[in-house]
Amino acid sequence: MMEKLMVDSLVTWATEYKVDAFRFDLMGHHMKRNMIKVRETLDSLSPAEDGVDGTAVYIYGEGWNFGEVADNARGENATQLNMAGTGIGTFSDRLRDAVRGIGPFDTGQTLLEKQGFANGSFYDSKQTVPGTPDEQLATLLLQSDQIRVGMAGNLADYAFYDRNGALVTGKDVDYNGQPAGYTVDPQEDITYISKHDNQTLYDINIYAAPQSTSMADRVRIQNVGLSTVLLGQGVPFMHAGSDLLRSKSLDRDSFNSGDWFNKLDFTYATNNFGVGLPVAGKNQGDWDIMQPLLADTDLQPTPEDIAFSTALYQELLEMRYSSPLFRLETLDEIQERVVFHNTGPDQLPGLIVMTISDIVEPDLDRAHELFVVLVNANDEAQSFTMSEAAGLEFVLHLVQFDSVDPVVKTSTFDRDTGTFTVPARTTAVFGFTPQELIRSLIKEVEALSEAGVLNDGQANSLIVKLENAIKNLDKGKAKVALNNLNAFMNEVQSLVDEGVLTPEEGQSLIEAAEAISYQIQVLYNL
Repeated sequence: MMEKLMVDSLVTWATEYKVDAFRFDLMGHHMKRNMIKVRETLDSLSPAEDGVDGTAVYIYGEGWNFGEVADNARGENATQLNMAGTGIGTFSDRLRDAVRGIGPFDTGQTLLEKQGFANGSFYDSKQTVPGTPDEQLATLLLQSDQIRVGMAGNLADYAFYDRNGALVTGKDVDYNGQPAGYTVDPQEDITYISKHDNQTLYDINIYAAPQSTSMADRVRIQNVGLSTVLLGQGVPFMHAGSDLLRSKSLDRDSFNSGDWFNKLDFTYATNNFGVGLPVAGKNQGDWDIMQPLLADTDLQPTPEDIAFSTALYQELLEMRYSSPLFRLETLDEIQERVVFHNTGPDQLPGLIVMTISDIVEPDLDRAHELFVVLVNANDEAQSFTMSEAAGLEFVLHLVQFDSVDPVVKTSTFDRDTGTFTVPARTTAVFGFTPQELIRSLIKEVEALSEAGVLNDGQANSLIVKLENAIKNLDKGKAKVALNNLNAFMNEVQSLVDEGVLTPEEGQSLIEAAEAISYQIQVLYNL
Protein backbone atom coordinates (compact mmCIF):
# COMPACT_ATOMS: atom_id res chain seq x y z
CA MET A 1 0.00 0.00 0.00
CA MET A 2 2.87 2.37 0.72
CA GLU A 3 4.23 1.80 -2.78
CA LYS A 4 0.78 2.51 -4.23
CA LEU A 5 0.56 5.74 -2.24
CA MET A 6 3.99 6.78 -3.60
CA VAL A 7 3.09 6.00 -7.19
CA ASP A 8 -0.38 7.55 -7.10
CA SER A 9 0.93 10.71 -5.43
CA LEU A 10 3.67 11.19 -8.02
CA VAL A 11 1.29 10.62 -10.91
CA THR A 12 -1.08 13.23 -9.46
CA TRP A 13 1.68 15.79 -8.98
CA ALA A 14 3.06 15.13 -12.46
CA THR A 15 -0.26 15.23 -14.34
CA GLU A 16 -2.24 17.79 -12.36
CA TYR A 17 0.55 20.13 -11.23
CA LYS A 18 3.14 19.46 -13.99
CA VAL A 19 5.94 18.80 -11.52
CA ASP A 20 8.84 17.63 -13.72
CA ALA A 21 11.26 16.23 -11.15
CA PHE A 22 11.07 14.50 -7.78
CA ARG A 23 13.75 14.13 -5.10
CA PHE A 24 13.63 11.28 -2.58
CA ASP A 25 15.24 11.93 0.78
CA LEU A 26 16.99 8.80 2.09
CA MET A 27 15.94 6.98 -1.07
CA GLY A 28 18.23 4.12 -0.06
CA HIS A 29 15.69 3.14 2.58
CA HIS A 30 13.20 2.29 -0.14
CA MET A 31 13.39 -0.97 -1.98
CA LYS A 32 14.80 -0.81 -5.50
CA ARG A 33 11.56 -2.37 -6.77
CA ASN A 34 9.61 0.60 -5.33
CA MET A 35 11.66 3.08 -7.31
CA ILE A 36 11.52 0.95 -10.48
CA LYS A 37 7.71 0.94 -10.15
CA VAL A 38 7.74 4.72 -9.83
CA ARG A 39 9.95 5.05 -12.91
CA GLU A 40 7.90 2.64 -15.02
CA THR A 41 4.60 4.26 -14.08
CA LEU A 42 5.82 7.75 -14.90
CA ASP A 43 7.30 6.49 -18.18
CA SER A 44 3.84 5.28 -19.18
CA LEU A 45 2.37 8.81 -19.06
CA SER A 46 1.88 10.38 -22.48
CA PRO A 47 0.98 13.93 -23.62
CA ALA A 48 -2.02 12.64 -25.55
CA GLU A 49 -3.62 10.69 -22.69
CA ASP A 50 -2.19 12.31 -19.57
CA GLY A 51 -1.11 15.78 -20.64
CA VAL A 52 2.51 15.11 -19.77
CA ASP A 53 5.49 13.20 -21.14
CA GLY A 54 6.35 11.02 -18.18
CA THR A 55 9.69 9.98 -19.62
CA ALA A 56 10.84 13.60 -19.19
CA VAL A 57 10.09 13.58 -15.45
CA TYR A 58 13.37 13.19 -13.58
CA ILE A 59 13.71 11.06 -10.45
CA TYR A 60 16.67 11.30 -8.09
CA GLY A 61 17.49 10.86 -4.44
CA GLU A 62 19.91 9.95 -1.68
CA GLY A 63 21.17 6.44 -2.32
CA TRP A 64 23.20 6.14 0.87
CA ASN A 65 24.04 2.63 2.01
CA PHE A 66 23.83 2.77 5.81
CA GLY A 67 21.79 1.96 8.88
CA GLU A 68 19.36 -0.92 9.07
CA VAL A 69 19.28 -1.32 5.27
CA ALA A 70 23.06 -1.37 4.76
CA ASP A 71 24.35 -3.92 2.25
CA ASN A 72 20.83 -5.07 1.33
CA ALA A 73 20.14 -6.31 4.87
CA ARG A 74 16.38 -6.08 4.24
CA GLY A 75 16.33 -6.71 0.52
CA GLU A 76 17.66 -4.93 -2.54
CA ASN A 77 17.54 -1.28 -1.58
CA ALA A 78 17.61 1.87 -3.75
CA THR A 79 21.25 2.58 -2.98
CA GLN A 80 23.89 4.05 -5.28
CA LEU A 81 25.33 0.88 -6.77
CA ASN A 82 21.96 -0.86 -6.98
CA MET A 83 20.37 1.97 -8.96
CA ALA A 84 22.90 1.88 -11.80
CA GLY A 85 21.13 1.33 -15.09
CA THR A 86 17.71 2.47 -13.88
CA GLY A 87 17.97 6.06 -15.14
CA ILE A 88 17.26 7.25 -11.59
CA GLY A 89 19.83 9.70 -10.23
CA THR A 90 21.72 9.35 -6.97
CA PHE A 91 23.81 11.91 -5.14
CA SER A 92 27.48 11.10 -5.52
CA ASP A 93 29.79 11.67 -2.57
CA ARG A 94 32.92 10.70 -4.52
CA LEU A 95 33.87 13.99 -6.16
CA ARG A 96 32.52 15.89 -3.15
CA ASP A 97 34.91 14.31 -0.67
CA ALA A 98 37.87 14.46 -3.05
CA VAL A 99 37.42 18.18 -3.72
CA ARG A 100 36.85 19.08 -0.07
CA GLY A 101 38.92 16.49 1.78
CA ILE A 102 36.67 16.71 4.82
CA GLY A 103 33.71 14.33 4.92
CA PRO A 104 30.22 15.06 6.28
CA PHE A 105 30.76 13.07 9.47
CA ASP A 106 34.24 14.30 10.35
CA THR A 107 34.49 15.95 13.75
CA GLY A 108 37.06 17.06 16.27
CA GLN A 109 40.72 17.13 15.32
CA THR A 110 39.91 15.31 12.08
CA LEU A 111 38.47 18.58 10.78
CA LEU A 112 41.97 20.04 10.90
CA GLU A 113 43.79 16.93 9.68
CA LYS A 114 42.16 16.58 6.27
CA GLN A 115 42.57 18.57 3.08
CA GLY A 116 41.15 18.12 -0.38
CA PHE A 117 42.16 18.79 -3.96
CA ALA A 118 40.77 22.35 -3.94
CA ASN A 119 41.97 23.60 -0.55
CA GLY A 120 45.57 22.53 -0.19
CA SER A 121 46.09 18.78 -0.21
CA PHE A 122 49.89 18.25 -0.42
CA TYR A 123 50.71 21.48 -2.29
CA ASP A 124 49.61 23.79 0.58
CA SER A 125 49.70 21.36 3.45
CA LYS A 126 49.00 22.40 7.03
CA GLN A 127 51.12 21.36 9.99
CA THR A 128 48.08 19.60 11.46
CA VAL A 129 47.86 17.22 8.47
CA PRO A 130 49.61 13.91 9.25
CA GLY A 131 51.80 11.91 6.90
CA THR A 132 55.02 12.39 4.99
CA PRO A 133 55.08 14.51 1.83
CA ASP A 134 55.01 11.30 -0.23
CA GLU A 135 51.97 10.04 1.66
CA GLN A 136 50.20 13.37 1.24
CA LEU A 137 51.01 13.35 -2.48
CA ALA A 138 49.55 9.86 -2.78
CA THR A 139 46.35 11.14 -1.17
CA LEU A 140 46.16 14.07 -3.60
CA LEU A 141 46.70 11.83 -6.63
CA LEU A 142 43.92 9.48 -5.51
CA GLN A 143 41.65 12.49 -4.95
CA SER A 144 42.51 13.69 -8.46
CA ASP A 145 41.50 10.32 -9.94
CA GLN A 146 38.23 10.37 -7.99
CA ILE A 147 37.53 13.84 -9.38
CA ARG A 148 38.31 12.71 -12.93
CA VAL A 149 35.80 9.90 -12.53
CA GLY A 150 33.29 12.40 -11.12
CA MET A 151 33.81 14.85 -13.97
CA ALA A 152 33.19 11.96 -16.39
CA GLY A 153 29.77 11.33 -14.87
CA ASN A 154 30.89 8.76 -12.26
CA LEU A 155 30.56 6.12 -14.96
CA ALA A 156 31.58 2.62 -13.89
CA ASP A 157 32.93 1.72 -17.33
CA TYR A 158 34.58 5.00 -18.35
CA ALA A 159 38.21 4.17 -19.22
CA PHE A 160 41.14 6.50 -18.56
CA TYR A 161 44.75 6.44 -17.40
CA ASP A 162 45.05 6.76 -13.65
CA ARG A 163 47.66 8.11 -11.23
CA ASN A 164 49.80 5.00 -11.74
CA GLY A 165 49.71 5.27 -15.53
CA ALA A 166 47.46 2.22 -15.79
CA LEU A 167 44.41 2.04 -18.03
CA VAL A 168 41.48 1.64 -15.62
CA THR A 169 37.74 2.21 -15.52
CA GLY A 170 35.76 4.29 -13.09
CA LYS A 171 34.81 1.25 -11.04
CA ASP A 172 38.50 0.40 -10.55
CA VAL A 173 39.20 3.66 -8.67
CA ASP A 174 38.82 3.20 -4.94
CA TYR A 175 36.52 5.28 -2.77
CA ASN A 176 36.71 4.06 0.83
CA GLY A 177 36.54 0.43 -0.29
CA GLN A 178 33.83 1.08 -2.86
CA PRO A 179 34.08 1.86 -6.60
CA ALA A 180 34.35 5.57 -7.36
CA GLY A 181 32.49 5.03 -10.63
CA TYR A 182 29.15 3.26 -10.39
CA THR A 183 26.68 4.77 -12.88
CA VAL A 184 25.69 3.47 -16.33
CA ASP A 185 24.55 6.81 -17.75
CA PRO A 186 25.58 10.33 -16.69
CA GLN A 187 21.96 11.22 -15.87
CA GLU A 188 22.28 8.85 -12.91
CA ASP A 189 25.01 10.99 -11.38
CA ILE A 190 24.08 13.95 -9.18
CA THR A 191 27.41 15.76 -8.80
CA TYR A 192 27.77 18.22 -5.93
CA ILE A 193 30.19 19.48 -3.31
CA SER A 194 27.78 21.25 -0.96
CA LYS A 195 24.11 21.02 -0.05
CA HIS A 196 21.77 21.75 2.86
CA ASP A 197 23.11 18.93 5.01
CA ASN A 198 26.35 19.48 6.93
CA GLN A 199 28.71 22.44 6.58
CA THR A 200 28.65 24.79 3.62
CA LEU A 201 31.52 24.70 1.14
CA TYR A 202 32.90 27.96 2.52
CA ASP A 203 32.87 26.56 6.06
CA ILE A 204 34.56 23.33 5.01
CA ASN A 205 37.34 25.39 3.44
CA ILE A 206 37.68 27.37 6.68
CA TYR A 207 38.74 24.13 8.36
CA ALA A 208 40.75 22.69 5.46
CA ALA A 209 42.77 25.59 4.07
CA PRO A 210 45.57 27.07 6.18
CA GLN A 211 44.11 29.75 8.44
CA SER A 212 46.54 32.28 6.95
CA THR A 213 45.07 31.81 3.46
CA SER A 214 44.08 35.22 2.11
CA MET A 215 40.45 36.03 1.40
CA ALA A 216 41.29 36.51 -2.27
CA ASP A 217 42.59 32.95 -2.37
CA ARG A 218 39.58 31.64 -0.43
CA VAL A 219 37.32 33.05 -3.13
CA ARG A 220 39.43 31.32 -5.76
CA ILE A 221 39.39 28.04 -3.81
CA GLN A 222 35.59 28.22 -3.74
CA ASN A 223 35.47 28.82 -7.49
CA VAL A 224 37.92 26.02 -8.32
CA GLY A 225 35.80 23.60 -6.31
CA LEU A 226 32.57 24.66 -7.99
CA SER A 227 34.19 24.38 -11.42
CA THR A 228 34.67 20.63 -11.01
CA VAL A 229 30.90 20.33 -10.75
CA LEU A 230 29.79 22.83 -13.37
CA LEU A 231 32.31 21.87 -16.05
CA GLY A 232 31.94 18.11 -15.54
CA GLN A 233 29.48 15.64 -17.00
CA GLY A 234 26.44 14.44 -15.10
CA VAL A 235 23.72 16.44 -13.35
CA PRO A 236 25.09 19.35 -11.29
CA PHE A 237 23.49 20.10 -7.93
CA MET A 238 24.31 23.42 -6.30
CA HIS A 239 23.68 24.49 -2.71
CA ALA A 240 21.81 27.78 -2.41
CA GLY A 241 24.36 30.48 -1.64
CA SER A 242 27.45 28.64 -2.87
CA ASP A 243 28.00 31.57 -5.21
CA LEU A 244 27.69 33.96 -2.26
CA LEU A 245 30.39 32.22 -0.16
CA ARG A 246 27.51 31.22 2.10
CA SER A 247 28.45 30.36 5.67
CA LYS A 248 26.46 28.95 8.57
CA SER A 249 29.25 29.87 10.98
CA LEU A 250 30.50 26.27 10.83
CA ASP A 251 27.10 24.79 11.80
CA ARG A 252 27.12 21.10 10.89
CA ASP A 253 23.38 20.51 11.22
CA SER A 254 21.34 23.68 10.85
CA PHE A 255 17.85 22.21 10.41
CA ASN A 256 16.82 23.68 13.77
CA SER A 257 19.15 26.70 13.88
CA GLY A 258 16.72 29.31 12.63
CA ASP A 259 17.46 32.27 10.40
CA TRP A 260 20.40 33.37 12.56
CA PHE A 261 22.61 30.65 11.11
CA ASN A 262 20.69 29.88 7.90
CA LYS A 263 20.51 33.45 6.68
CA LEU A 264 21.10 34.16 2.98
CA ASP A 265 21.98 37.80 2.32
CA PHE A 266 21.32 38.73 -1.29
CA THR A 267 22.57 42.26 -0.69
CA TYR A 268 26.10 40.79 -0.38
CA ALA A 269 26.63 42.69 2.89
CA THR A 270 27.71 39.50 4.68
CA ASN A 271 28.07 35.78 4.08
CA ASN A 272 27.00 35.10 7.69
CA PHE A 273 30.37 33.88 8.96
CA GLY A 274 31.29 34.66 12.57
CA VAL A 275 27.79 35.34 13.89
CA GLY A 276 28.35 33.10 16.93
CA LEU A 277 28.96 29.52 17.98
CA PRO A 278 26.35 27.29 16.32
CA VAL A 279 23.72 25.51 18.41
CA ALA A 280 24.89 22.64 20.58
CA GLY A 281 23.28 19.64 18.85
CA LYS A 282 26.04 18.14 16.69
CA ASN A 283 28.32 21.14 17.16
CA GLN A 284 29.12 21.40 20.86
CA GLY A 285 31.93 18.87 20.77
CA ASP A 286 33.77 21.07 18.27
CA TRP A 287 33.17 24.46 19.89
CA ASP A 288 36.81 24.65 21.05
CA ILE A 289 37.97 24.32 17.43
CA MET A 290 35.29 26.63 16.08
CA GLN A 291 35.68 29.53 18.51
CA PRO A 292 39.08 30.88 17.41
CA LEU A 293 38.15 30.49 13.75
CA LEU A 294 34.83 32.30 14.14
CA ALA A 295 36.59 35.11 16.05
CA ASP A 296 39.07 35.70 13.21
CA THR A 297 37.74 38.74 11.35
CA ASP A 298 40.13 38.06 8.46
CA LEU A 299 37.91 35.08 7.61
CA GLN A 300 34.91 37.34 6.96
CA PRO A 301 34.61 38.31 3.28
CA THR A 302 33.71 41.84 2.24
CA PRO A 303 30.72 42.65 0.02
CA GLU A 304 33.23 43.02 -2.82
CA ASP A 305 34.55 39.49 -2.20
CA ILE A 306 31.02 38.09 -2.29
CA ALA A 307 30.12 40.00 -5.45
CA PHE A 308 33.29 38.77 -7.16
CA SER A 309 32.58 35.16 -6.16
CA THR A 310 29.07 35.49 -7.55
CA ALA A 311 30.37 36.83 -10.86
CA LEU A 312 32.84 33.94 -11.18
CA TYR A 313 30.04 31.47 -10.49
CA GLN A 314 27.87 33.03 -13.18
CA GLU A 315 30.73 32.69 -15.65
CA LEU A 316 30.97 28.98 -14.88
CA LEU A 317 27.24 28.68 -15.61
CA GLU A 318 27.64 30.59 -18.87
CA MET A 319 30.42 28.26 -20.00
CA ARG A 320 28.48 25.13 -19.07
CA TYR A 321 25.49 26.24 -21.11
CA SER A 322 27.56 27.59 -23.99
CA SER A 323 27.90 24.08 -25.42
CA PRO A 324 26.18 20.69 -25.27
CA LEU A 325 29.68 19.21 -24.97
CA PHE A 326 29.50 19.95 -21.24
CA ARG A 327 26.24 17.99 -21.06
CA LEU A 328 26.85 14.69 -22.84
CA GLU A 329 24.16 12.06 -22.42
CA THR A 330 25.70 8.59 -22.71
CA LEU A 331 28.74 6.55 -21.73
CA ASP A 332 29.68 6.17 -25.39
CA GLU A 333 29.61 9.94 -25.96
CA ILE A 334 31.73 10.61 -22.90
CA GLN A 335 34.18 7.82 -23.67
CA GLU A 336 34.64 9.05 -27.22
CA ARG A 337 34.88 12.76 -26.46
CA VAL A 338 36.26 13.26 -22.93
CA VAL A 339 39.95 12.63 -22.33
CA PHE A 340 42.04 13.38 -19.24
CA HIS A 341 45.64 14.46 -19.59
CA ASN A 342 48.30 15.11 -16.91
CA THR A 343 47.80 11.64 -15.47
CA GLY A 344 50.27 9.01 -14.27
CA PRO A 345 52.80 9.12 -11.41
CA ASP A 346 54.67 12.17 -12.74
CA GLN A 347 51.64 14.42 -13.17
CA LEU A 348 51.70 18.04 -12.04
CA PRO A 349 50.03 17.95 -8.60
CA GLY A 350 46.75 19.77 -8.17
CA LEU A 351 46.10 20.13 -11.91
CA ILE A 352 43.35 18.35 -13.82
CA VAL A 353 43.47 18.71 -17.60
CA MET A 354 40.44 17.55 -19.57
CA THR A 355 39.63 17.83 -23.26
CA ILE A 356 36.12 17.55 -24.72
CA SER A 357 36.04 17.00 -28.46
CA ASP A 358 33.47 17.74 -31.15
CA ILE A 359 35.86 16.70 -33.90
CA VAL A 360 34.33 13.22 -33.84
CA GLU A 361 30.93 12.48 -35.41
CA PRO A 362 28.16 13.35 -34.98
CA ASP A 363 28.69 17.10 -34.76
CA LEU A 364 27.02 18.27 -31.55
CA ASP A 365 28.10 21.92 -31.54
CA ARG A 366 28.61 24.10 -34.61
CA ALA A 367 30.24 26.81 -32.51
CA HIS A 368 33.01 24.72 -30.92
CA GLU A 369 35.34 21.92 -31.98
CA LEU A 370 37.43 21.28 -28.87
CA PHE A 371 37.60 22.47 -25.27
CA VAL A 372 40.65 22.21 -23.06
CA VAL A 373 39.66 22.57 -19.41
CA LEU A 374 42.48 23.13 -16.91
CA VAL A 375 41.54 23.07 -13.23
CA ASN A 376 44.59 24.33 -11.34
CA ALA A 377 43.93 24.06 -7.61
CA ASN A 378 47.63 24.44 -6.83
CA ASP A 379 48.76 27.62 -5.06
CA GLU A 380 51.30 28.15 -7.84
CA ALA A 381 50.89 28.72 -11.58
CA GLN A 382 51.36 25.56 -13.63
CA SER A 383 52.34 24.93 -17.25
CA PHE A 384 51.28 21.76 -19.00
CA THR A 385 52.49 20.73 -22.44
CA MET A 386 50.07 18.79 -24.62
CA SER A 387 52.09 17.61 -27.59
CA GLU A 388 49.02 17.01 -29.74
CA ALA A 389 48.06 20.68 -29.33
CA ALA A 390 51.34 21.95 -30.86
CA GLY A 391 50.69 23.79 -34.11
CA LEU A 392 47.05 24.46 -33.24
CA GLU A 393 45.67 27.79 -32.07
CA PHE A 394 43.73 28.20 -28.83
CA VAL A 395 42.15 31.15 -27.08
CA LEU A 396 40.34 31.48 -23.76
CA HIS A 397 36.62 30.72 -23.87
CA LEU A 398 34.79 33.90 -24.83
CA VAL A 399 33.28 34.13 -21.34
CA GLN A 400 36.73 34.13 -19.73
CA PHE A 401 38.27 36.26 -22.47
CA ASP A 402 35.86 38.95 -21.23
CA SER A 403 35.98 37.78 -17.59
CA VAL A 404 35.62 39.95 -14.50
CA ASP A 405 38.69 38.05 -13.24
CA PRO A 406 41.94 39.69 -14.36
CA VAL A 407 43.88 36.63 -13.19
CA VAL A 408 42.28 34.09 -15.52
CA LYS A 409 42.95 36.46 -18.42
CA THR A 410 46.68 35.89 -17.90
CA SER A 411 46.27 32.21 -18.85
CA THR A 412 48.24 31.52 -22.01
CA PHE A 413 48.83 28.98 -24.77
CA ASP A 414 52.08 28.56 -26.69
CA ARG A 415 51.30 27.27 -30.17
CA ASP A 416 54.88 26.22 -30.91
CA THR A 417 55.15 23.85 -27.95
CA GLY A 418 51.48 23.13 -27.18
CA THR A 419 51.93 24.47 -23.64
CA PHE A 420 49.06 25.83 -21.57
CA THR A 421 49.90 28.02 -18.56
CA VAL A 422 47.28 28.66 -15.88
CA PRO A 423 47.63 30.91 -12.81
CA ALA A 424 47.37 29.59 -9.27
CA ARG A 425 43.93 28.55 -8.01
CA THR A 426 42.31 29.13 -11.36
CA THR A 427 40.14 27.14 -13.74
CA ALA A 428 40.72 28.12 -17.37
CA VAL A 429 38.82 26.90 -20.42
CA PHE A 430 40.37 27.15 -23.88
CA GLY A 431 38.84 26.62 -27.30
CA PHE A 432 39.98 26.96 -30.89
CA THR A 433 40.71 30.43 -32.27
CA PRO A 434 38.58 31.67 -35.20
CA GLN A 435 41.44 30.73 -37.53
CA GLU A 436 41.45 27.14 -36.29
CA LEU A 437 37.66 26.93 -36.55
CA ILE A 438 37.83 28.21 -40.13
CA ARG A 439 40.37 25.49 -40.94
CA SER A 440 37.86 22.93 -39.64
CA LEU A 441 35.20 24.52 -41.85
CA ILE A 442 37.52 24.22 -44.85
CA LYS A 443 37.77 20.48 -44.16
CA GLU A 444 33.98 20.24 -44.26
CA VAL A 445 33.89 21.93 -47.66
CA GLU A 446 36.63 19.57 -48.89
CA ALA A 447 34.59 16.60 -47.64
CA LEU A 448 31.57 17.80 -49.65
CA SER A 449 33.82 18.06 -52.70
CA GLU A 450 35.25 14.57 -52.21
CA ALA A 451 31.70 13.22 -51.89
CA GLY A 452 30.80 14.78 -55.23
CA VAL A 453 28.30 17.22 -53.73
CA LEU A 454 30.39 20.21 -54.87
CA ASN A 455 32.42 20.37 -58.02
CA ASP A 456 36.00 21.63 -57.94
CA GLY A 457 35.06 25.15 -58.96
CA GLN A 458 32.35 25.51 -56.32
CA ALA A 459 34.55 24.08 -53.57
CA ASN A 460 37.55 26.20 -54.50
CA SER A 461 35.45 29.36 -54.56
CA LEU A 462 34.23 28.69 -51.01
CA ILE A 463 37.67 27.67 -49.76
CA VAL A 464 39.32 30.82 -51.13
CA LYS A 465 36.91 32.98 -49.15
CA LEU A 466 37.68 31.05 -45.97
CA GLU A 467 41.44 31.16 -46.57
CA ASN A 468 41.23 34.90 -47.11
CA ALA A 469 39.42 35.20 -43.77
CA ILE A 470 42.32 33.41 -42.06
CA LYS A 471 44.90 35.63 -43.78
CA ASN A 472 43.06 38.80 -42.77
CA LEU A 473 42.73 37.65 -39.17
CA ASP A 474 46.46 36.92 -39.08
CA LYS A 475 47.01 40.51 -40.24
CA GLY A 476 44.63 41.87 -37.59
CA LYS A 477 42.04 42.85 -40.20
CA ALA A 478 39.03 41.44 -38.37
CA LYS A 479 36.40 43.50 -40.19
CA VAL A 480 37.70 42.35 -43.56
CA ALA A 481 37.66 38.75 -42.30
CA LEU A 482 34.01 39.21 -41.35
CA ASN A 483 33.33 40.35 -44.90
CA ASN A 484 35.03 37.20 -46.20
CA LEU A 485 32.81 35.05 -43.99
CA ASN A 486 29.69 36.93 -45.07
CA ALA A 487 30.65 36.33 -48.71
CA PHE A 488 31.10 32.64 -47.87
CA MET A 489 27.65 32.43 -46.28
CA ASN A 490 26.03 34.24 -49.21
CA GLU A 491 27.59 31.82 -51.67
CA VAL A 492 26.50 28.84 -49.58
CA GLN A 493 22.95 30.17 -49.61
CA SER A 494 23.11 30.56 -53.39
CA LEU A 495 24.22 26.93 -53.71
CA VAL A 496 21.23 25.91 -51.59
CA ASP A 497 18.88 27.99 -53.76
CA GLU A 498 20.33 26.33 -56.87
CA GLY A 499 19.77 22.87 -55.41
CA VAL A 500 23.49 22.03 -55.23
CA LEU A 501 23.43 21.82 -51.45
CA THR A 502 20.49 20.56 -49.42
CA PRO A 503 19.00 23.03 -46.93
CA GLU A 504 20.49 20.92 -44.12
CA GLU A 505 23.99 20.97 -45.64
CA GLY A 506 23.81 24.69 -46.26
CA GLN A 507 22.44 25.49 -42.82
CA SER A 508 25.22 23.49 -41.18
CA LEU A 509 27.92 25.49 -43.00
CA ILE A 510 26.17 28.80 -42.35
CA GLU A 511 25.71 28.08 -38.63
CA ALA A 512 29.42 27.33 -38.29
CA ALA A 513 30.37 30.55 -40.11
CA GLU A 514 27.94 32.58 -37.98
CA ALA A 515 29.48 31.16 -34.79
CA ILE A 516 32.96 32.08 -36.02
CA SER A 517 31.80 35.58 -36.92
CA TYR A 518 30.38 36.04 -33.42
CA GLN A 519 33.65 34.90 -31.86
CA ILE A 520 35.59 37.38 -33.99
CA GLN A 521 33.31 40.22 -32.93
CA VAL A 522 33.87 39.42 -29.23
CA LEU A 523 37.62 38.85 -29.50
CA TYR A 524 38.19 42.01 -31.52
CA ASN A 525 35.60 44.10 -29.66
CA LEU A 526 33.67 44.90 -32.84
